[in-house]
Amino acid sequence: MTAHEPRIRKGRKYDQVLDGAREVFMGAGFEGASVDDIARVAGVSKATLYSYFPDKRLLFLEVMRVECSAQAGTALSAIDTTRPVREVLCETAERIIGFYTSEFGLRIFRIFVAESARFPDIGRAFYETGPQMGRRYLIGYFEQAIGRGELRIDDLALAADQFYELCRADLFARAIFCVSDDFSQAERDRVAQGAVDTFLARYGG
Repeated sequence: MTAHEPRIRKGRKYDQVLDGAREVFMGAGFEGASVDDIARVAGVSKATLYSYFPDKRLLFLEVMRVECSAQAGTALSAIDTTRPVREVLCETAERIIGFYTSEFGLRIFRIFVAESARFPDIGRAFYETGPQMGRRYLIGYFEQAIGRGELRIDDLALAADQFYELCRADLFARAIFCVSDDFSQAERDRVAQGAVDTFLARYGG
């Protein structure tokens, strides 16, 4: 949020407004979502909605920030990083793949790509609450693993980006371009194992 941007008010119906907005945005996208529909689904008046969010863009950004943070936090924070490095990386890869091939992950990616050219702050918000959050998690884990002698990495940020991209091999493009939206466990395991094998061949301690 910039210094000139209205502040978001938190209050009794804040979560109710977010829940309704999430349902409408995920179904209709940003452009297709009307304030009237959001208010109706949320069960609040337009006046109440505007008292929390002065414009639709702010509401969209808040919904996406909350959803991406919750998804990423739940997926990655549950991993026990004290286990052997291969086990940790395999589970991390599986969770990354599971997110971007999920209905939520695909919908949210398409919405952000569609709107980010007109609203650059929407693209930045997605990057900060999605890829950037995952990147910080990986860097933090790499630092632990390096301290235990399990990994050898000079450029932590580059290594995090490389691991993330290895996890997107094959399946991501097929999902985004609607070639397939139903991946077998064997296909997911193939990409996850390949990502970990390639990464450890380069950075293993």
